Amino acid sequence: MVAGSVLRRNNMGMILCATRGGEASYPTQDAVIALAKEQGDELAFLYVADISFLNQTAAPMVVDVESRLEKLGQFQLVMAQERAAEQDIIAQAFVRTGQLRAELVAVAEEIGATLIVMGGSLGPDAAFENSALHVFAADLQTETGVEVRILGSND
Repeated sequence: MVAGSVLRRNNMGMILCATRGGEASYPTQDAVIALAKEQGDELAFLYVADISFLNQTAAPMVVDVESRLEKLGQFQLVMAQERAAEQDIIAQAFVRTGQLRAELVAVAEEIGATLIVMGGSLGPDAAFENSALHVFAADLQTETGVEVRILGSND
């Protein structure tokens, strides 16, 4: 049995879309929703709250920030699920805390992802520069054995 197969209803593909949420993510979310609908695939959104930038901060503050980021992620993913539902796509949602790469790998394995989708870089607020994003995607594809696709020029 493939890891995560219990979350899949049949032999459909499973698209995992990493998202930061918010308006900048809408074009990628719309594109991945359309792709899932076109291919008849299932869809899962992933939001990763990475608090590693707080490694020198007092523990109570880290817990508070982590909790707030998780709640923000849950809200962002509910919005993404609603956008998918408007197109008759039922999407799963995962909020994880940790490093983006490790969580992408873990969730892809857990759900049996057949495609991982990320949005392209968008200006100064981008999580990655475009060249670094392509290297990240290639490394992720090698590590997971799952196709990784970058959609558009935004997240």
